[in-house]
Amino acid sequence: MSRRVYSREFKVSAVKLVNEQGYTVVEAAKSLGVDATSIRSWLKKFGAEVGVKANGDSAMRAELRRLREENKRLLMEREILKKATAFFAKHQP
Repeated sequence: MSRRVYSREFKVSAVKLVNEQGYTVVEAAKSLGVDATSIRSWLKKFGAEVGVKANGDSAMRAELRRLREENKRLLMEREILKKATAFFAKHQP
């Protein structure tokens, strides 16, 4: 199997697709027919050129992950409180 060679413009446009249009790396890879690992390496190589700091992007993703986990926990706590309220409302003398 031969190795594909992509132009610099193609790589930069793939990076812009992720950084500017909000695609995930996997979504961009599927839409372009490229391996996700390639896009990740292009992000490291061309990310600064496109104008996105790699640390800012990873910090934003970490914050998003933390907020999603917190949201999941809060939703679970709310469901538990709803069930407890219903239980105690039924069993009140």
